[in-house]
Amino acid sequence: MADEKEKQDMAWRAIGGLVGLVTAWAAKKILGFAWEKATGKKPPLDNDSLEVGLGEAIGYAVLMGVGMQVAQILAARTARKRYNAWKALKEAAKEVSP
Repeated sequence: MADEKEKQDMAWRAIGGLVGLVTAWAAKKILGFAWEKATGKKPPLDNDSLEVGLGEAIGYAVLMGVGMQVAQILAARTARKRYNAWKALKEAAKEVSP
């Protein structure tokens, strides 16, 4: 029984890691697009550069920080719900089979 739980935990870690990577990539693309549409400028690549205004650098950092965190929370919660539903179906199928 403990071995089965350990396998499920490993499966969730793998799924969670993959979801995290995909979410981060997609969120960065979407937030960069939103920044460009809102400001008319490409997102600053180097916030440490003195060529980027302080307000612009801080604004972009806030947008990315909050946006990335919200995306991660939503993706992780959705993935966890789907995984738990899949586990419940799997358990129900075990109980029904002879």
